[in-house]
Amino acid sequence: MLHGTAVTQPIHQGEGERGMATSISSALDRSRAMLPQMIAWRRHIHQHPELAMEEYQTSELVAQVLTGLGLEVLRGPEHTGTPTGVVGILRGEAAPPGGGRTIAIRADMDALPITERTGLPFASRHEGKMHACGHDGHTAILLGTASILAEQRRLLPGNVKFIFQPAEETIGGAEPMVKAGVVDDVDVVLALHLNTSQPTGFISLKYGVATAAVDTAHITILGKNSHGAWPHRGIDAIHTAGQAIVALQAMVSRQTSALDPLVFTIGTIRGGTASNIVAEEVVMDATIRTLRDETRAAVPQRIEQILRGVCRAFGAEYRLQITPGYPSVINDPLVCALVEEAASAVLGPDRVLLRDEPGMGAEDFAYFGRAVRGCMFNLGARNEEQGITALAHTPYFTFDEEAMAYGAAIFVQAVQQFLAAGLPPEAPKGRLPQA
Repeated sequence: MLHGTAVTQPIHQGEGERGMATSISSALDRSRAMLPQMIAWRRHIHQHPELAMEEYQTSELVAQVLTGLGLEVLRGPEHTGTPTGVVGILRGEAAPPGGGRTIAIRADMDALPITERTGLPFASRHEGKMHACGHDGHTAILLGTASILAEQRRLLPGNVKFIFQPAEETIGGAEPMVKAGVVDDVDVVLALHLNTSQPTGFISLKYGVATAAVDTAHITILGKNSHGAWPHRGIDAIHTAGQAIVALQAMVSRQTSALDPLVFTIGTIRGGTASNIVAEEVVMDATIRTLRDETRAAVPQRIEQILRGVCRAFGAEYRLQITPGYPSVINDPLVCALVEEAASAVLGPDRVLLRDEPGMGAEDFAYFGRAVRGCMFNLGARNEEQGITALAHTPYFTFDEEAMAYGAAIFVQAVQQFLAAGLPPEAPKGRLPQA
């Protein structure tokens, strides 16, 4: 059973009062009717997961659905900057001369290199590949949204772009799509992420900086082999690496303000060949998470200074490579206000939770949000009664499929409001954070 109450009110075409729907029927009612089809799409995609830039079957399914809806469909590197990206364009027939406003919605399509352990009847058919982050649901939600809005094209006073992006989990498909001009003619861009840490029927929203920037440090400590019985004849790369690990953590606790979040996590360490041989080389990989661009720019120099000092003290050498990742998602306040209005109309205002702190995860939606005014929100999909509680990026992850009806309804509502009335004149003031 779907939770929540549709509180939208229909208005006639041409009216633009804020906080009211522009559709003939409730967005949530139509999304509920579309839910069985969204579930079917999601389960098919879930059974056939594809890794980054390998989403050929998924993109073919997406393109077929969009073509069947009568949308203009763009594919391939020349249009999307990627081999597997898909863009569907819905042109509203009630648009004024010049085409009216354009709003885009983005979904990611790629799976993770994880072997599924959910035991679901529609579990992955491919060992070592799994939709463990909800991207199958994101894709199905956006297909459902496109289906509903395509039915309303005669009434839409503007245009909608449906962006199906590859490779969010790895090299990032958003940046090449932005460089290819996918959002050049877009006024506003939206996205959501399914979240099993909050219940179905709720969303959470963060105005401003919403996620961390992420970079990766590849560190190699170079010592000198010797017999383990005579360690003084060598240079112990493992000992030096251990000292470097301790010193690098002081960068977080003693060289960075407690009000300026920085995460430095060494996730892998490899070194040594035998118990009685002083190791010559240790290789470590670390993730770096920051919220401020200034801190992000300063961290590589701090790492370099620490490694140089520690290695000099023990006679070792080092190599450091920083691989830049995604920047922070920065949600535009007025677009957040649009999403808050739309979600409040669909779910009720008590189910729209405002976060006062960003998360330290990363998302390449950041590139869309830095090219165009945008907002990404979390869609609750936890259902403890059904045992749906596992977090993303684990072999046991799944989500409450009923959440997809809420996601599509919020998108439909937001599109209708934006095309009819534009952005709210100002962001709400005085709301206390609720999550």
